[in-house]
Amino acid sequence: MSWSATVRYGLQPAPGELAFVQDLLNTLSAGKPRGADLLHTTEDANEWLDQALKSWSSTTHQPAPGIELTAEDVRSLRDFRHDLNQILQAQTAETTPKSGPTASLMTLPMALRLDEHGTIRAEPRGTGWRQVASLALIEAYRAQCTDTLRRLKTCRNTRCAAAFYDRSRNNSGVWHDVRVCGNAANLRNYRARKRAGADQV
Repeated sequence: MSWSATVRYGLQPAPGELAFVQDLLNTLSAGKPRGADLLHTTEDANEWLDQALKSWSSTTHQPAPGIELTAEDVRSLRDFRHDLNQILQAQTAETTPKSGPTASLMTLPMALRLDEHGTIRAEPRGTGWRQVASLALIEAYRAQCTDTLRRLKTCRNTRCAAAFYDRSRNNSGVWHDVRVCGNAANLRNYRARKRAGADQV
């Protein structure tokens, strides 16, 4: 099992099905050095999605849905990724998103199914990007119910922006990697304070 978008940034995937949401966010051109946008072309997007659905299937022990993205789907999925990222960032910072979610993000199709073992399952519906987005929101909702969604964060370093799962005891992490982004930010802040002090002399 490999969450290709997340692993390329040297990150440990989020636990369980939440890793699908994290991997979708990490298709963005992010990290240090910056990786390519895995939703840049239709071919890239379908290659990522095929791998992500296999990993999701392996994690959930459910068959992977067969989804083929068109060029229009890929554009819409990039918009969904942006909106989802904005909402998760605002949730972490306890602020209001810069722009409200689009209608497509607010309402996506899904179904509840009672299986032969008496287990109720939420299943994504729709086609193309809507089915991918529906699956992502289902997994985000499941994580919200177990209070783990708030641990899925975007690196505070805007030059990085990689999505990471905060495993700190008090959920206080803000950098995807303290040594890479945290130290760089602390050094910039130190130099800024030093310059400000010199200007006052």
